[in-house]
Amino acid sequence: MNGATMNLHFRSALLPSGWAENVRVRIADGLIVAIEADQPPGREDERHAVGLSGVGNLHSHAFQRGMAGLAERRGHSDDSFWTWREAMYRFVRHIDPAQLHAIAALADVEMLESGFTRVGEFHYLHHDKHGAPFANPAEMSEAIIAAAAETGIGLTLLPVFYAHGGFGGVAPGEAQHRFVHDMDRFALLLDRARVAAASLPDALVGVAPHSLRAVTPAELSQVAALAAGAPVHIHIAEQVKEVDDCIAWSGARPVEWLLDHAAVDGRWCLVHATHMTEAEAIAMARSGAVAGLCPVTEANLGDGIFPAPAFIGAGGAYGVGSDSNVLIDMTEELRLLEYGQRLAHRGRNRLAARPGQSTGEAIYQSAVEGGGRALGVGSGIAVGNPADLLSLAADHPSLVGRSGDAIVDSLIFASGRSGIDCVWRRGKKLVSHGRHHRRDDVVSRYRTVLETFAT
Repeated sequence: MNGATMNLHFRSALLPSGWAENVRVRIADGLIVAIEADQPPGREDERHAVGLSGVGNLHSHAFQRGMAGLAERRGHSDDSFWTWREAMYRFVRHIDPAQLHAIAALADVEMLESGFTRVGEFHYLHHDKHGAPFANPAEMSEAIIAAAAETGIGLTLLPVFYAHGGFGGVAPGEAQHRFVHDMDRFALLLDRARVAAASLPDALVGVAPHSLRAVTPAELSQVAALAAGAPVHIHIAEQVKEVDDCIAWSGARPVEWLLDHAAVDGRWCLVHATHMTEAEAIAMARSGAVAGLCPVTEANLGDGIFPAPAFIGAGGAYGVGSDSNVLIDMTEELRLLEYGQRLAHRGRNRLAARPGQSTGEAIYQSAVEGGGRALGVGSGIAVGNPADLLSLAADHPSLVGRSGDAIVDSLIFASGRSGIDCVWRRGKKLVSHGRHHRRDDVVSRYRTVLETFAT
C-alpha cells in the first residue's frame, strides 16, 4: 500500500532491457526503489508468475464511455466521423458534474482492469448544459480528478482550449458551446485545475489545443506557452476532410503546417496523425513528438490507418489511447494496431523492427515508453518510476507453457485482457483476479446515471 515498503516477486518480468527471471521489485512510497534479478522469493515477498509494466492510455474522452454503442445505426447519408460527432453532441447535452464523475469512474475502472495504469484525459466538456460557465471554472475538471482519486488511476489532465468551429477562426456552433473558452478564462481554468490535481499523487496538468480547426495560430502559441513544461496534446489529421480544409485555409497539410509554425518537440503528442505524407511522417518522427494512436476508435469512426512504416522507420515514438471509449481494452488497442498494418500492407508482423523480433514485445515496449513520454512521467519497470505494474494469469489457457516474448505475444494476440490477473498503481493493488476492488459500487452508480438519460 502507498506509504509502505513492499516487495513483489515475479518468476519472470519484462524489464526495459528485456526479460529477466526471478525478479524482486522493491517498492517504497509508491515508487520502485530496487530491482533484483535471479533472486529466490523471500518470506515477505508477494509472489506472482509474470510481471509487466502498466501502460499509459495517452488519449481519452471519459464522458464518451456513456454513449458507447449508441452511434451504430446507419444514417441517410454516408456515415463518418462527422455524423458520429452529431450523435456525440446530442449525448453531451445531458451531463452534469456528478454524472461525469460516475461515467469517468467506470472508464477508469475498465482501463485499470485492462492494464492501463495512467490516463491522459483530453477534457473539453467545461461548461454547464446551457453552455454557461460554472462559478468554479474547473467544476467539470474536478469531476475527472475525483474519479481518478476514487479508482486510483494515474492522471495527466489535459484541459482543452476550444474556441472556433473551423479553420481560420470560424465561429463555434451552438452544439459546441459547452467546450468554448477565451484565453483569459482558459488560463483561470488551468490554475484551478492545477490546484485540484495537487490532491492526487503524481498527477500532472498539461494543455490541449483541441485541433487546428478549433484554434487560431496566435491562440495555439498562447496555449502551448501555458503548458509551462507539461505535455501538449492536439488532435491532428484524423480525417481526409480535415486535411482538405486545412489545405484550403493555409495551403499546407495539418502536420506540415503544425511542424512549420509551432515549436513541436518531445513534450507534444499528436493524436491520430492518420493522414500524413511520407515526408510529414518522417518530419514528425524527427521532431520528437509522440504519435497518439487510438486504433479501436479510429476503426469505429472509419478514420483510416496510421502510416507506421515511414514514421517508425524514422525513429518515431508512439503510444495508444482509448479515445472515444467505445471499447476499453489495452490489449485490443495493441492487437488492432498491428492488425491494421497487416490489412493495409497485406503482410504479417509489420511492427516488429527486425527479423526474428517479437511483434508483441515490440509494440508493448513501444506503448509503455511512448505512453509515458506523452503523459509526462517515467514508465517501465525501472528504479525511480511509479510502481505501476500488472501480473498475468499464468494458468490462462492461452498463456500456459509460454516463456519470454511468447508470453506478451500470447497476451496481445490470444488471451487479451482475460490474461491479466492483478494491477498495481503506485504499489497499491487495485485489481485482483481481473476485477477492480471498487467495480460493483462504480457500476451501480454508472447504471443509475445511464438509466436517468434513458427516461
